[in-house]
Amino acid sequence: MNQYARLLIEAGPLAAFFIANSRAGIMTGTAVFMVATAIAVLVSWHMERKVPIMPVVGAGFVLLFGGLTLWLQDDLFIKLKPTLVNLLFATVLFVAHLTGRNVLKRLLGTVLTLSDEGWRTLGIRWAWFFLVLAVLNEIVWRSLSTDAWVNFKVFGIMPLTLLFSALQAPLILRHQIAEESAGTSSTP
Repeated sequence: MNQYARLLIEAGPLAAFFIANSRAGIMTGTAVFMVATAIAVLVSWHMERKVPIMPVVGAGFVLLFGGLTLWLQDDLFIKLKPTLVNLLFATVLFVAHLTGRNVLKRLLGTVLTLSDEGWRTLGIRWAWFFLVLAVLNEIVWRSLSTDAWVNFKVFGIMPLTLLFSALQAPLILRHQIAEESAGTSSTP
C-alpha cells in the first residue's frame, strides 16, 4: 500500500470523528469514530492481506473505550483512550529495551534495515515520545473543553507524530544497513 493510502486510512477515522463531533457532539463523534476505525482496519487488511498490529490494537481500544463512552454516556472513557494506548506502547517499548528485545524491528523490519544500535535508539526514542503523548493528552483533556480536546486529538497528535517521525530520519540514515544486491557478480 502506498504512503498516501496508508495516511488516508489512518487519518480518515480521525477526520470522521472531528466532523461528527463538530456537528452532533462527542457521543455521535465517538460512534462515528468506532465505525470508521473498524472500516479502516478492514480496508487496511484487504489491501495488504495481513493483520496490521498497531492499527488493530488502536481499534480495539477505540471499540472498548468508545463502547464504554456510549454505554455509560460519559466522555471520560474516549478521552482516556489516547493516554492508555500511548502508555501501553511506551511500556512495551521500555520493557523491550530493558529485556534486550527489539519490538520495532519485528514491526518495521520489512520496511527498514537498521543496525541493532539503530533499532535500540529508535525504540527508546519512540517509547519516550509515546510517554510524552500520554502526558499531553492528560493535560489537554483535564484542562480544556471537550471540543478543544477533540481538536488536539485530530490536529495535535497526528502532526506531532508526523513531525517526530520526520525528525528520526537522520538516525535512520545513520544506522541504515545497505541491502546486498542479490544479482551482483564478481568481476574476473
